[in-house]
Amino acid sequence: MNIVLNKINQILMEKYLKLQDTCRTQVRRGLLPRAPLLVPAWQRTSRGRWSWGGLGTSSFAPHRGREIRGGGGVCHRGTQGAVGRCRGRVWQNLRSSLPPLQLVWLLRELVKSGVLGADGVCMTFMKQIAGGDVTAKNIWLAENVLEILTEQREWVLKSSILIAMAVYTYLRLIVDHHGTSQLQVLRQKEVDFCISLLRERFMDCFMVGRDLVRLLQNVARIPEFEQLWKDIIHNPQVLSAQFTGVLQLLQSRTSRKFLACRLTPDMETKLLFMTSRVRFGQQKRYQDWFQRQYLSTPDSQSLRCDLIRYICGVVHPSNEVLSSDILPRWAIIGWLLTTCTSNVAASNAKLALFYDWLFFNPEKDSIMNIEPAILVMHHSMKPHPAITATLLDFMCRIIPNFYPPLEAHVRQGVFNSLTHIVEKRVLAHLAPLFDNPKLDKELRAMLREKFPEFCSSPSPPIEVKIEEPVSMEMDNHMSDKDDSCYDNAEAAFSDDEEDLNSKGKKREFRFHPIKETIVEEPVDITPFLDQLDESLKDKVLQLQKGRQPRALFDTEAQCEVMQEIVDQVLEEDFDSEQLSVLASCLQELFKAHFRGEVLPEEITEESLEESVGKPLYLIFRNLCQMQEDNSGFSLLLDLLSELYQKQPKIGYHLLYYLKASKAAAGKMNLYESFAQATQLGDLHTCLMMDMKACQEDDVRLLCYLTPSIYTEFPDETLRSGELLNMIVAVIDSAQLQELVCHVMMGNLVMFRKDSVLNILIQSLDWETFEQYCTWQLFLAHSIPLETIIPILQHLKYKEHPEALSCLLLQLRREKPSEEMVKMVLSRPCHPDDQFTTSILRHWCIKHDDLLAEHIKSLLIKNNSLPRKRQSLRSSSSKLAQLTLEQILEHLDNLRLNLTNTKQNFFSQTPILQALQHVQASCDEAHKMKFSDLFSLAEEYEDSSTKPPKSRRKATLSSPRSRKNAAQPANNEEESASSSASEEEDTKPKPTKRKRKGSSAVGSDSD
Repeated sequence: MNIVLNKINQILMEKYLKLQDTCRTQVRRGLLPRAPLLVPAWQRTSRGRWSWGGLGTSSFAPHRGREIRGGGGVCHRGTQGAVGRCRGRVWQNLRSSLPPLQLVWLLRELVKSGVLGADGVCMTFMKQIAGGDVTAKNIWLAENVLEILTEQREWVLKSSILIAMAVYTYLRLIVDHHGTSQLQVLRQKEVDFCISLLRERFMDCFMVGRDLVRLLQNVARIPEFEQLWKDIIHNPQVLSAQFTGVLQLLQSRTSRKFLACRLTPDMETKLLFMTSRVRFGQQKRYQDWFQRQYLSTPDSQSLRCDLIRYICGVVHPSNEVLSSDILPRWAIIGWLLTTCTSNVAASNAKLALFYDWLFFNPEKDSIMNIEPAILVMHHSMKPHPAITATLLDFMCRIIPNFYPPLEAHVRQGVFNSLTHIVEKRVLAHLAPLFDNPKLDKELRAMLREKFPEFCSSPSPPIEVKIEEPVSMEMDNHMSDKDDSCYDNAEAAFSDDEEDLNSKGKKREFRFHPIKETIVEEPVDITPFLDQLDESLKDKVLQLQKGRQPRALFDTEAQCEVMQEIVDQVLEEDFDSEQLSVLASCLQELFKAHFRGEVLPEEITEESLEESVGKPLYLIFRNLCQMQEDNSGFSLLLDLLSELYQKQPKIGYHLLYYLKASKAAAGKMNLYESFAQATQLGDLHTCLMMDMKACQEDDVRLLCYLTPSIYTEFPDETLRSGELLNMIVAVIDSAQLQELVCHVMMGNLVMFRKDSVLNILIQSLDWETFEQYCTWQLFLAHSIPLETIIPILQHLKYKEHPEALSCLLLQLRREKPSEEMVKMVLSRPCHPDDQFTTSILRHWCIKHDDLLAEHIKSLLIKNNSLPRKRQSLRSSSSKLAQLTLEQILEHLDNLRLNLTNTKQNFFSQTPILQALQHVQASCDEAHKMKFSDLFSLAEEYEDSSTKPPKSRRKATLSSPRSRKNAAQPANNEEESASSSASEEEDTKPKPTKRKRKGSSAVGSDSD
C-alpha cells in the first residue's frame, strides 16, 4: 500500500514541478483559465488507514483549493490498489474541485505509470461520457480518453475487462458522432480503435455478450465493420479459434456492468431513485425533469435504448418493492416509448426491450429481464392500446426478420420467454392479451398463427415455483468486485453532499425538490445568416447581441428590432424564400420564450400585458392589426407556419396572446387562419396538438385557456372527448373547482345535449380521478339527467364504479320518470350489484306513488310482449331490451330489502294490481320462482273479501293500506277500471278474479 501511494505522490510532484512554470506563463498569456492547480496528497488516518487528505493549491492560484469532504475516498484493506477504491463520491468531489484538463492529465499519468487500479479509474472516466450527447464538453472528454487508450495500447491489452468495456463504450458512441468534420474525424478514430481490438482480442470482447451484436448491427454500414460482419458470419475462425459463430455470441448473456456503463452516474442515480423511492402516480414531475435534462435534443433519442437495457438488465427490485406502490419498471419503459420522437429510435428502443427474449434460456437468463416487456403490453392495453399493438406486432415480426438463418432459434427463444412468464405467474395466462378485441383482426390472426398455445382459454393452474427474493441491492454491478468502479451512492435527486453528519453516517432520507438550473448556451446561427439579405442579417445580428449576458439591451429595444424585421418582411420586394431561414434564426434566438411558465403568477391586467410584451409576440400583434385580405397577412402566417414546424409550442403561445392581450380582443378567429396555414391544414388537429403541448408544459395556462377555447371553437371542442381527457388528466382539485365555477357563472360550456352521452361513454376508460372530474363538470351544467340515462346500459358494476356512484347520487335527487325507471330496471341482476335496489329503495321512500305507477305500467307492457322475447339471453344482445323476468327479479330483491322495515310500498294498489295481472298470465316456472312476490297479490285478493280491520297482516299493514280499506268499493272499481283500459289486448282467465266490485275488469275479460 505504501509503495502505491508513494508512487502516486512521486508522479504528481514530479509533474507538478515541471508544469508549474508552464502554467504560470499560460495563465499570464490568457491561454489557461485562472483555476487553482491542485495537488492531491495522501495521509494516514488515526486508525491506520490511508485516505485522501485534501487538495493543496499552487502558490500562484487566485484562491484556496476546495477541501474534499465525506470520507468517500477511504482506501480499505484488501488486495486491490488504492486508486481502484478512489471513486464514487470522491470522483464527484474531484470533478467539482479540479478542472477537466487536470483530471485528464491525472488519468494520463496514472496510466503511464501503470498504477494498480488505474484501469478502474479509466472505466470511471468512460462512464462519464454520455450517450446521445454531442456537446463540446462531452466530445472533448470522449476524444481525450480515446487518445489515452490509443497511446497506452500495451497497457490496455493487459486488462481484459478494460478491453471489453472500451469496445462496448466506443461502439455505442460511434452512432452519435456524425455530421460535422470534427465529429467525422473522431468517429474514424473510434472505428479504427474498435476494429483493432475486435480483430486482435476478440475473445476478450466476447465477454460483452449478446449486446455486442446489437451494437455491431448499428454500425454495420461502416465499411470496416461491414468487413468484420462478413468474417463473423462466414469465417469466424479468423477472429478466434474459440469462436464458432454469431449464435454462440447471441446465446451469451450480457453482464450488468456493461449495461450500466453507458449511463452516467447522474442518470443512474436518478433512475434508481425513481424505481426505489417515487410512488406510482407521482412520477410525472420526475419524468419531466429527466426528459428536459437528458432527452430534450434530437441526438439524445439514441439514449433511450441504453435506458431501457439498463432498466431491464440492471434494475431488479426486491419482492418487497414489487408488492409496494413504488413506480414499477414497466411504467418508466412505457413512458420512454410513448415520448420517443424518432422512428429509428423507436424501433431500436423496441429491440432493446425484447432483446433478451430472442435467445432466452430459462437456465441462464433471469425472468426479471423479460418481465418489463410483457407488463408494458399488459398495462397499456386499456389506456394506450396502440402501444400494446405496436409491441405485439414487433414481437411477431422480429422472429423471421432478426436473422433469417436463426429464425428457429429466435422463435424458440420467444416461446421460452412466454412459457416462463406464465410459469412464474407474471401473467396468469396470455389469451386476454393476445386475443383482445381492441387489437386489429390481422394482428390477432398473426398472434394465433405464431403462438397458438397461448391464444386458447386458460389451462388448469400450474404449480408455481417461488423465486428466491431479490435483494434491494438490485443484484447488480454494485456488489461485484470487478464493478467497484461504479458509484454505490444512495439515489437522490439532490446534488448536495451535506447530508453527512459529523460521524460520517448518512442522515435519514428526505425528498428534495428538483432544482432546475437553466444554463444559457451560446447560440450559433452562423449557417443561417449567410442565407439572409444584408439588411435582414444586420437586424438578426442585433437580436443575437441582445441575448448576450452582458449586453445592455433591454426587451423594449429587442421589440423595436423585431418590429423592423416584421416591417421588412412586409415589404413588397421581400423574398418569401427567406422565411424558413428567418424562422430558424428566430427559433434559436428566442428559445428562452418557450421555456418555463407563460402565465404570470398573479393574474392582473398589468401582469398580462407585460407577459405578452415579448419580442416574438410582435408577429402576433401585427397579425391582429391587419386585414385578412392584406397581402402581408398571408406572409406573416407563412412565417408563423415555418416557426411552427421548428417550434410547435408557438401554437399555444398564439392562443395565449389572443386571450390575454388587449390588442387581440375579439380576434380569436385568427387562430383558425393560422391552423389552416400550417402543414396540418386542419383546425381540429392543430388545436388538439397545441393543447396537448400546453398540457405537458403548463397546466395553469391550460386551465386559463380552456374557457376561451370552448367558447370560440365549440364545433371542435364540445364533441371532443380527447380535449376533455387532456384537461381532467392533469388538473388538481383547486383547478377543478375553478372550472366548475366558470361553468356555473356561464363563462364555460363543456357539454351539450347532442354529444354529452358519447363523451361520458368515452370517459369510462379513463382513470378514476379523471372520471370523477368529468362527472363534476357535467353536474355543473344544467343538462337534464334523462339525456344521459342511457349510459346505464354500458355500465358494469365491476368495471365502472366511478360512473355508477356519480349517477346514483344524481338519480337520488331526481323524481323518477318512466324512462329512468325503465333504464334502472334494465340492468342485469347480480347479487353484488346493488345499484338498482339502492335507487329503487330511495324512490320508495321519497316518491312511492310515482314509482308504483311507473312499475305498474312497465309490468303490464312487458307482460303483453310475446314470451319468446322475454328471456334474459335475448336482452343481452340488445342493451335497451327490458324483460318481465328482469323487472320481477329487481322487485323481489327490493321486497327482501324492505322486509324488516316499515315501508308499505308493496301494499300499494297499483303494485298489487300489476302483480295480479302478471300472475294471471305467466307460466308455472315464473309463478314458482317468484312465489313470495305473487303471494302479496293473493293476500291482497283475499283481504278484499274481509272486513277492513283484518284485511292485512301486521308485517304489511300501513296507514296507507288502512286508509284505502275504508272505501274499498269505490277505489277498487276506479283502479280496476283504469287497469282495464291499459290492458285491452290481454285476456286473463276469469277464474283468477276473486274481488267484489270488479265488474269492469270482469266484463272486459269476458
